[in-house]
Amino acid sequence: MIGALRTRRLCVAYSGGLDSCALLSALAQLRTRERFVLRAVHVDHRIQPQSAQWARAACTRARALRVPCRIVELSIERGRGESLEAAAREARYRALAAELAPDELLLTAHHQEDQLETVLLALLRGSGVRGLAAMSAVMPWAHTLLLRPLLSVTRAQLEHYARAHAIHWSEDPSNADQRFDRNYLRRSVLPLIRQRWPAAAATVSRSARHLAEARALLEQLARAELKDARDGVAVRVSVLRRLPLPQRRNAVRYWIAERGLPAPDRRRLHEICGPLLAARADAHPKVSWRGAELRRHADRLFACGVTARREHAAVEQWDWRARPWLRLAGGGALGLVRDRHGDVHLPALPPLLSVRQRRGGERMQGPQGRVALKDLLQARGLAPWERANVPLIMHAGRIIAVADLWLDRSYGCRDVRASDRGRFRWRREAGEFDDYD
Repeated sequence: MIGALRTRRLCVAYSGGLDSCALLSALAQLRTRERFVLRAVHVDHRIQPQSAQWARAACTRARALRVPCRIVELSIERGRGESLEAAAREARYRALAAELAPDELLLTAHHQEDQLETVLLALLRGSGVRGLAAMSAVMPWAHTLLLRPLLSVTRAQLEHYARAHAIHWSEDPSNADQRFDRNYLRRSVLPLIRQRWPAAAATVSRSARHLAEARALLEQLARAELKDARDGVAVRVSVLRRLPLPQRRNAVRYWIAERGLPAPDRRRLHEICGPLLAARADAHPKVSWRGAELRRHADRLFACGVTARREHAAVEQWDWRARPWLRLAGGGALGLVRDRHGDVHLPALPPLLSVRQRRGGERMQGPQGRVALKDLLQARGLAPWERANVPLIMHAGRIIAVADLWLDRSYGCRDVRASDRGRFRWRREAGEFDDYD
């Protein structure tokens, strides 16, 4: 796997426990030969009193390997009826996604026993094919890839490696707390299973791979059925309605995952694929769940992360020459990329731009006089919630561009060289900007 990642940037999700310490050590030995840049991110959930001490110890071990390590502190907010374990996991991955650079890959240290636990927990929760396929060695995630290079390695092998290389690690006492489902399974159930079926981890991992193949076929079917339904970031309701109900659910489930959003539960998925799609064209129904929602606007269906709807009045300063892509506070990203066919005259742009969201009442200078921003966005067919998040590109208090939808002609291309041309690009959500230049 590593051979295919030469010249890439790797980031290890580094807890400081046995598994991630072994992974970071192995990668540190490989980086020179395989020519990749390596760093670590330690997420401090601040649940345990000694968590700050563990974070410092993890960074000390990383520095001993000459690996930069960044600590990210979290405040865990649980939803109604949500377990602390699930809330911490969701917050952790959200924080890791926010930390990664566009061309950086995330690696986690999940091993064979972790896979066994994941499959059994999925069975007990009544998961479908996607859940039972458990963890993939390589999967698209956020705006990059998530790699799990140790899935075929046992914990005993990792411990042997760590002791042979004098690797020290921290033990989280919460791992012994059997109030958490995974800990109960690990400490009370799996020892009995392994006593009767010693190869359980390997055989269940094999079943997970079979189910992953089935999942891949379902995803292939979903992509084919979504081909005619796609309409930019949305999908066409009229096309989805023509599908038989099981295929409709499969296509919608895949599309939501493709957008980098958490999966809806069974009840909400049935609501989406039934009443929401069957609603009148002039209705504006929505279905919400933790971390995401679906909204319908006429014949278009939109999937949105909840953070994309928050109000962010702050103005962001953008040195577009140093940072071709700017992550937006309201979600998504704004880019200015070189494009020989682009409409932006790059030398005409000031080096520092300001970016903010709408506040209401904005007007721009068009060829025929002043133009209301509201009219422009309606004419472009943006749904109401998209209009609220559109980034405005400013200079000296004046709007010079509206995302990739409108450009002040003072900054447009006339007879200029191809090398002086560029194009603004607006990616509405984090899951969309997987094509940074």
